[in-house]
Amino acid sequence: MRKRGSSIGLRIGLVVLLAATLCAETIDRVLAVVGGQIITLSDVNAARDLGLIAVATGAEPIRSVLLQLIDRELMLAEVDRYAPPEPTPDAIDRELAVVRARFASPQDYAAVLERNGVDERHVRELIRQTLRIDAYQEQRFSGADARRAALIEEWLAGLRRRGDIVDIYATTR
Repeated sequence: MRKRGSSIGLRIGLVVLLAATLCAETIDRVLAVVGGQIITLSDVNAARDLGLIAVATGAEPIRSVLLQLIDRELMLAEVDRYAPPEPTPDAIDRELAVVRARFASPQDYAAVLERNGVDERHVRELIRQTLRIDAYQEQRFSGADARRAALIEEWLAGLRRRGDIVDIYATTR
């Protein structure tokens, strides 16, 4: 769930991994690399704790969220190629209000942000990315809900086949 761009995220992730290796305490853990974008355990925890991604019923929580974040990275790479319209600030604000409403108080929301090492700017960026994915899918896949869902799943399966995915979590379990 990193911002798209150069390999800076990969470099930072490697530094975190090196620091964790050198220290007695693990700071974070790289779970997957998708097209050069690192997905860490803290990314998984933040997405789950903020309610941005739901754990599939009966699934192992980390694995469930990680698989969805891998798919998200694949979709973002495709979305970046075709550049759908940017969401409006109002649309981002509305979705941010939905995220905040999941918590009993502003203090609970702030505690989740702090525990996961993210700030509201990061949450806004995640929301912006999600709205871009939604806009792309709306543009590309029209039709009845069942047919649309099948088309999106077929598209995503193609992205998975062509994607550069290193799922470290799967190999360390």
